[in-house]
Amino acid sequence: MKLTILGCSGSFPGPDSPSSGYLLESGGTRIALDLGNGTLGAMQRFIDPFQLDAVFLSHLHPDHCADFGALAVLRRYHPKPPYDATERPLPVIAPENAPERLAALYAPNAAELAQTDLSDVFEFVPISAEPVRIGPFEVQAVPMAHLCPAWGFRVAAEGKVLAYTGDTGPCQQLIELAADADALLSEASWADFPDAPDGVHLSGRQAAEVAKTARARRLLLTHIVPWADRDAILAEAKAAFDGPAELVVADRMYDI
Repeated sequence: MKLTILGCSGSFPGPDSPSSGYLLESGGTRIALDLGNGTLGAMQRFIDPFQLDAVFLSHLHPDHCADFGALAVLRRYHPKPPYDATERPLPVIAPENAPERLAALYAPNAAELAQTDLSDVFEFVPISAEPVRIGPFEVQAVPMAHLCPAWGFRVAAEGKVLAYTGDTGPCQQLIELAADADALLSEASWADFPDAPDGVHLSGRQAAEVAKTARARRLLLTHIVPWADRDAILAEAKAAFDGPAELVVADRMYDI
């Protein structure tokens, strides 16, 4: 299973990275986890977006879904697509209100919104507790603790497991998500501080404590807010987790 970092900047794009977006490939199947600001452009450096087999959206904050509108334009209006997107709608596994939320992202005014239905080129599937099979991938959604309904994804393929937190504050479900994972791709938005708000984000230390408690083999830190101290986040993570830990980098590929 190959992981490509399309973007890893937290909350908004940074000078060196788009917002959150990750490409996973296994056995010729390709899925995207989140499509934040700027990630569709990055994706085109690696694959034709028409090659995607599914999109999973952890939640519907713009830094995790803003480029979905651009993907809709591509699938609807490309003059020479490799196939008819209306005959092969792309599965989108996302929160239940995704069709309305993403239609509002796409439509510029109330009149167009009243007529906008993205199901011509997408097949929306509400996130549930049931695992989703896409080719060799089995993806299990786990509810997280955030400012809106949000999920992490536990992705298994080729005998390996990648756990992706999406956005979350500390919660017991993180241990279920990351249990014995080969890699935990965890948000670590800021360096640890005592009065951090509940149910928003993780610090580097908190992400590392999850990895240690869940016995994850590797910690990949992402969603670093551009103004945060990256060195401090990595240092506190390494102090709390005795396995390999690193900050992911946009455009880098990782073998899981």
